[in-house]
Amino acid sequence: MKFGVFLPISGRAASAVLMDAARRAEALGFEAVWAADRIVTPWEIRTTYPYSADQRFIVPPDIPFLEPLTCLAYLAGGTEKVRLGMSVLVMPYRHPLHWAKIATTIDHLSRGRLILGVGVGWMAEEFEALGAPFKDRGAVADEQLQIVERLWTDERPRFEGRYYRFQEVGFAPKPLQKPRIPVWVGGEGERAQRRAARYGDAWFPYFVRTTPRELAARFANVRRWAAEAGRDPEQVRLNCCLPIELTHEPVPQEEDRLAGTPEQLIEALQGFRAIGVEHLSLQFMVPRWPDRLEQIERFARGVMPAFRDGSPEC
Repeated sequence: MKFGVFLPISGRAASAVLMDAARRAEALGFEAVWAADRIVTPWEIRTTYPYSADQRFIVPPDIPFLEPLTCLAYLAGGTEKVRLGMSVLVMPYRHPLHWAKIATTIDHLSRGRLILGVGVGWMAEEFEALGAPFKDRGAVADEQLQIVERLWTDERPRFEGRYYRFQEVGFAPKPLQKPRIPVWVGGEGERAQRRAARYGDAWFPYFVRTTPRELAARFANVRRWAAEAGRDPEQVRLNCCLPIELTHEPVPQEEDRLAGTPEQLIEALQGFRAIGVEHLSLQFMVPRWPDRLEQIERFARGVMPAFRDGSPEC
């Protein structure tokens, strides 16, 4: 099992620390660095936020939030081997021809290191500000995934759908990675799981709290729906985003929460590896970047070595 870490792309110091953060993650042996997607943050948000304990969005509207695709393009020229990931690109915010072109460009600039996590979004107020369809976002996303597959593989792609249509176009270059840029489909509910089963190279949910047993049960559905869609279920992998807290002293363990000393985390993470999770993208729940970096470094030195060379050491 390999690990990734979320980049500090929000906050007043984000632009100053971004490159150093990616290079440090690369030097520490993380497989990937991940960027979240936000274009605007309305001052009044009534939509429930699904990724925090109190269901409130955690980034204030006046805090800088860098555009993630631009960040990944910037990092492509300043890193060598760490993979560059979106977690996740909110597809309905952008036209598919446009973001597919940007993603392909990043894939070439990074020499084939892009991972494209994709999702449908959650904040109705942001959709409204962008003039994007909130209620139809799932159907829009499905069409977008069909479109980018054609753009990346067909010589003269065309499309006729409910939301998008275009006649034959030239789309070059094609992705450097073959057969395409990896598409990891985010989202936790049934529609997201079915989307991953039909279109994804991986299911890539973000859970505030979950157990390996719960995750395995949901992934079994993904694999079953992949088979029903005529795909080889083994083609769909299981990857996951989770919040994590690294402590200096042992803490009481809760099965659905990642928190504790390196020794406690090694034991907890073995459960995720046992159910077939191949990549864990970790969000260290520390607000200040220097403190977060300290946790990242401790995790890399104290936890990651136990998961190298195939099996964790106890």
